[in-house]
Amino acid sequence: MNVKNIAIIAHVDHGKTTLVDQLLRNSGTFRENEDVVKRAMDNNDIERERGITILSKPTSIKYKDYKINILDTPGHADFGGEVERIMNMVDGVILVVDAYEGTMPQTRFVLKKALDADVKPIVVINKIDKESARPKEVVDEVIDLFIELGASDEQLDFKVVYASAIDGTTSLDPDITTQKKTFDPLYQIILDEIPNPVIDKEKPLQFQPALLDYNDFVGRMGIGRITNGSVKVNEMVSCVRLDGSIKQFRVQKLYGYYGLKKQEIDVAYAGDIVAIAGLPDISVGETICNVGKESPLEPLGITEPTLQMTFGTNTSPFAGKEGDSVTARKIEERLFKETQRDISLRVEATSNDTWVVSGRGELHLSILIENMRREGFELQVSKPEVIIKEIDGVKCEPYEELQIDVPEEYVGTIIEALGHCGSTIESMVSNERQTRLIYTIPSRGLIGFMTSFMTMTKGYGIINHTFKEYRQVHSLNLGERKLGVLVSMENGKTTAYALGALEDRGIMFVEPGVEVYEGMIVGEHNRENDLAVNPIKGKQLTNTRSASKDHTVVLKRPRQMTLEMCLDYINNDELVEVTPKSIRLRKKVLATGERKKQESRVK
Repeated sequence: MNVKNIAIIAHVDHGKTTLVDQLLRNSGTFRENEDVVKRAMDNNDIERERGITILSKPTSIKYKDYKINILDTPGHADFGGEVERIMNMVDGVILVVDAYEGTMPQTRFVLKKALDADVKPIVVINKIDKESARPKEVVDEVIDLFIELGASDEQLDFKVVYASAIDGTTSLDPDITTQKKTFDPLYQIILDEIPNPVIDKEKPLQFQPALLDYNDFVGRMGIGRITNGSVKVNEMVSCVRLDGSIKQFRVQKLYGYYGLKKQEIDVAYAGDIVAIAGLPDISVGETICNVGKESPLEPLGITEPTLQMTFGTNTSPFAGKEGDSVTARKIEERLFKETQRDISLRVEATSNDTWVVSGRGELHLSILIENMRREGFELQVSKPEVIIKEIDGVKCEPYEELQIDVPEEYVGTIIEALGHCGSTIESMVSNERQTRLIYTIPSRGLIGFMTSFMTMTKGYGIINHTFKEYRQVHSLNLGERKLGVLVSMENGKTTAYALGALEDRGIMFVEPGVEVYEGMIVGEHNRENDLAVNPIKGKQLTNTRSASKDHTVVLKRPRQMTLEMCLDYINNDELVEVTPKSIRLRKKVLATGERKKQESRVK
């Protein structure tokens, strides 16, 4: 059977996974009576809840006499490493662009990776059914982006399909009235435009993993495309390591992909995308060959992490009350198990039951924390810090390209706020609906800004950022919160009486009846200093009747803090305590007296 290998790439929320849904449905992969959920490729709970793709996933469909292997990729900048690595597995990409939003920061990133890999692009202008759709202008933006990124004449000669993935319609014409309930135009362009893989089944085996998977039965698996030759279950093969050494092993399992299923197969040939199990420590970029015919492929580039956090065992007074896995041994096992699956993650053990965990961004690390708390782990994590590199004797930090779309009335507020973050404005373009601001900003400057952005724009702003480059460290003290916090000085349950008396001091994070401990942060102070408070104080009761009846205490709704908001919010002397049931903010030093001594010593 003829094979086509393609990847779906796009900015976050431009409709990649929904498009893959329709490619699967319209190809006859599913039975007519088969119940298939929406966004079927997003198969873990967090992906479905947040509506984002976190891991690249392979699938395949059969159309006419072809098998089309499809890789669904993440759109968020923190998971860009997934996109980089799979480009050697495919011969073409489908670039999905929103018919209203047009090209965005991550569109530039993923397209650059595709052009660098010299794969054939097809452009899908998605969400054509939107009232605000502007397909012709968006196609012009895409052409400009291709030219700006140095596309060749052949790459510039791309085909365009106009689609509404949510409705399952496509057309080769931007006119909405030409949309039909079929995906045949896109299938046909894939067959016509995407080249067949350049392979040789007679040559010795060459297979290079670009992705990793893991399960408890077979352990670590390498996912990639067979470049040459073939491989069988139980065959002895050689793995050429990144350091040049050779390790022989037996192929225990071989998996192929069809629809939403991962199927065990006995043999796979050049051009197939498969998963191979049998080597416990197989790594991305290594090459699997026939024994005695070792010929390694070029190693894959893996982008280094830019952000790190310190994970530790929970040391609060509530440790062990809500989670099952609380010991240092279990946390360490879980962190190193994650590195088996996620090649972009780094874990380094330090003293005092703590680990420095490095990743591609806040979302990357917060997804790991969220998965751990759902599995019953208790832990505490520090404020995210950027990784400083020394380049040519100069200390450098990561900078990002920041793109903000906001209504006109909020532009002044945003510009003023970003002026304190060490940012440089690159461009400002306005239309009748909104203003687009492009900035270059230190990654440190974005820590904490993301939380306040939605408040400043009252929810009407759209913010996107992607890693740009390393530059010399900025001299400003960035990423620190300006306001102080209200810190409990007592242990016990909060009362409405105490919280009502504290409302004038700032914004509360807790409601009545919540267990708190000394050193736990219960609210935000409306001044720059921290304030020790008593949130559990009850009303003094006497047997004297009051002349006027008591007023009912009506409290303001406390601020709801998500995990990402907490990581953005804390300062360097604070921690986030994470358990399966709760997310709490706390000071590193819990004792009020001890903290005051430290503050006086610093002054």
